[in-house]
Amino acid sequence: MDLIASLQCADQPGIVHAMTSAVLACGGNIIENQQFTDQTTNTFVMRTRFETAQGLEGANKSLNEGLSKFNPSLHIRPTAQKPRALVMVTKESHCLRELLYLEELGELNIEIPLVISNREDLRSLVESHGHKFLYLPITADTKANQEAEISKLIAELNIDFVVLARYMQILSEDFCEKMPGKIINIHHSFLPGFKGAKPYHQAHDRGVKIIGASAHFVTKDLDEGPIIEQDVAHVTHVATPEELIAIGRDIERRVLSKAVKYFADDKIFIVGKRTVVFS
Repeated sequence: MDLIASLQCADQPGIVHAMTSAVLACGGNIIENQQFTDQTTNTFVMRTRFETAQGLEGANKSLNEGLSKFNPSLHIRPTAQKPRALVMVTKESHCLRELLYLEELGELNIEIPLVISNREDLRSLVESHGHKFLYLPITADTKANQEAEISKLIAELNIDFVVLARYMQILSEDFCEKMPGKIINIHHSFLPGFKGAKPYHQAHDRGVKIIGASAHFVTKDLDEGPIIEQDVAHVTHVATPEELIAIGRDIERRVLSKAVKYFADDKIFIVGKRTVVFS
């Protein structure tokens, strides 16, 4: 069986030796290994992919026993087990289309049991790809009930993480705190950072020379969560607001899909207020 072990703990001598010894103890063979020590927080993270004939049960027993003295956060997953993603959208389709396309090609190691939207606009797109679509309208009065329904579905469908693919609603603090490090959002990021309506028009008015996007984890602090992936494009004064929007869409879809891929491959570790992302 092919497995991925993700480990995070305080940095100290002997962790790598203990991991390799534990893998060997369950008859395993390491295929890939990446590690990093964050000097600021003294945090050690490691991602180890290995094969073993003893399966998940044997690997869990061996690694938990061999690494227990380091008091780590340790997660072991079969690579064939695809993380299950709940995708949430409103009416813009570019990020959703990219996720559905890559998932169909087998280039994105996820399952999408459900797509939820507060609008009906994208139903036909979702259903044409063979996925379930749920319309959950939201108002100030129904927000709490809607989030309660979403939380119920997350539990029932064994959802591993949530992807906000241009979902134009702000999640409550309570909802965010229920899934720390498991909600990914895509956000336009400019220099300066334009907020509110029509950010690309604001960027055009200010004559920006770079536009971009950031994929980040959602926290109770709006757009302040740990950043996973970013990209930019250089633009000039000749670009119209509509052209900036088109360029921005392209960046957003690529950045979000890359962040989802990193998450699905167990390559992201949250260390303090930032992330360590193995390529």
